[in-house]
Amino acid sequence: MRASVVTSFGRYRVLFLMAAEAEYGLELRKRFTPVMTGVGPVEGAVATAATLAGLQATEGLPDLVVSLGSAGSARLEQCAVFQAHTLAYRDMDASALGFEKGVTPFLDLPARLALPHQIIGLPAASLSTGANIVSGDIYGTIAEDMVDMESYAVMRACQRFDVPLIALRGISDGAAPLEGLHSWTEYLHLIDARLADSVDTLHEQLEAGNLLG
Repeated sequence: MRASVVTSFGRYRVLFLMAAEAEYGLELRKRFTPVMTGVGPVEGAVATAATLAGLQATEGLPDLVVSLGSAGSARLEQCAVFQAHTLAYRDMDASALGFEKGVTPFLDLPARLALPHQIIGLPAASLSTGANIVSGDIYGTIAEDMVDMESYAVMRACQRFDVPLIALRGISDGAAPLEGLHSWTEYLHLIDARLADSVDTLHEQLEAGNLLG
């Protein structure tokens, strides 16, 4: 029998999603097995939607989806972990047609989508999702506090299946311009441990009934 991709936290069933194996360190491996979506909004959306559809057809949808991994930021503390309170899609720009930048035409959604389920005591920040790696002066063009490549896409898939999402990100880079892959991976071991602590807090608050009721 195939093992479930869902992790049980008490009476709640949680689906953990990550983009890349490099972010899945020793501490997180002790706590759950994620679905690896791949990098970028297209891969994030496809993998999330396919996973949720498969669960809906078999064992049932999870109570919660948690997307976690790294993010870049030029203004937040490096290596610290933040939960996203709003998500934006920086790739979408239909302003030539009169739409606000970030608004998908004819979708009737605002440019920034709120994440209502928040872990008590964990700092929160706004998050911008897009297909480009952000570095150096590019941060000055982005209003949000931190950047990643999957969370907005994951949220849209979760909305389609009416499953709540929590997005956790450790700040891996952004204080200085990137100089190659090592600029991203250098502190992932520290972020792994801090994300693991956040997952433990999530577990405690789920069991206490403070997140989903």
